[in-house]
Amino acid sequence: MRTPLVMGNWKLNGTKDSVTALVNGLIEPAKAATNVQTAICPPVVFLGQVEALVGDAPIAYGAQDASVNTSGAFTGENSPVMLKEFGCTYNLVGHSERRQYHNETDAVVAAKFKAIQENQLVPVLCIGETLEENEAGKTEAVVETQLKAVIDLCGVEALENAVIAYEPVWAIGTGKSATSEQAQAIHAHIRGWLAAQSATVAEKVQILYGGSVKAATAKELFSQPDIDGALVGGASLMAEEFGAIIAAAN
Repeated sequence: MRTPLVMGNWKLNGTKDSVTALVNGLIEPAKAATNVQTAICPPVVFLGQVEALVGDAPIAYGAQDASVNTSGAFTGENSPVMLKEFGCTYNLVGHSERRQYHNETDAVVAAKFKAIQENQLVPVLCIGETLEENEAGKTEAVVETQLKAVIDLCGVEALENAVIAYEPVWAIGTGKSATSEQAQAIHAHIRGWLAAQSATVAEKVQILYGGSVKAATAKELFSQPDIDGALVGGASLMAEEFGAIIAAAN
């Protein structure tokens, strides 16, 4: 059985005070959810603060991006080696906002995935289609292409020690969300496509759903056989709401 994973992506949000309040507010919900892995991805400047606040609580954390370089003259970048030193377990890679606003191609995403994994962090590979691609019936082709870029560089076995997050771009931050049936259909397609290459990887890999996930919809999403948790955006900034999503996964 795959353990559910509920991960919060805080994006570019937070202050010292709000981070303290949020982490402290998540400790008890995380402790209560003994069948769930709870994780958060704060802005990188708060990682040291999160490390201190989490302590021995069952909350993992990670970064929202990483450089392909481990050190050197790369101003403004964050090395996966440095992220690991701050206690990170996870590292998002290929989020649609990185693809859109920072022109990260499938090749760039694959290279970052490789660098993250080589430095003992767990890549959380974000894939998903735009509204135009969805309406044109291209969803399956888009997610296959995005996965294939990583597999071509790293091999399908690399996904055994990774997480996949399916996030339809049209549902991120829009208030819209795929129905549980729609999400399950794509998750099942992803798992089936992977199974054609490795049944072991397909069975083991956690596939999260992301895109305006809320407490009200979480239980129905998590009841689907191929949805192994969620990558939560806005709702992860509210301890009570995120705590309720964690409880739904439990």
